[in-house]
Amino acid sequence: MRYLGLDLGTKTLGLAISDETLTIASSLTILRFESEDYDSLFKPLENIISEYGIEKMVLGLPKNMNNSIGFRAQATLDFKKRLETWFNVDVVLQDERLTTVEATHYMLEADLSRKKRKQRIDSLAANIILQTYLDKEKKGGI
Repeated sequence: MRYLGLDLGTKTLGLAISDETLTIASSLTILRFESEDYDSLFKPLENIISEYGIEKMVLGLPKNMNNSIGFRAQATLDFKKRLETWFNVDVVLQDERLTTVEATHYMLEADLSRKKRKQRIDSLAANIILQTYLDKEKKGGI
């Protein structure tokens, strides 16, 4: 059993995967798509779900800092509904405020070039989203 972390952007979907003990998240890949063409993501996601035996997806919810739901968060909620319709897998939401800032900080500390940061930011953000969820689940906070 594994979980899949997702960070939905405007043109990319960052993916991270848990280990089989649901303890550690690792960056997996980035799927690219044309703006708002979410349907193009379903076949590659289907392959990943099948290959890794995914039982739950953890989707980052980009709330505003005042906890309100803006345009991006609404698009994410709509994407969640489509995932639940398409796949027979639980999809849970994880607050993702400041995960991109945190991911950028990690990559700056690792002295990655701007080009490498741009290539990896979404999968690292997905990793942070999934790891946060795994940590809360282990503590019984979910």
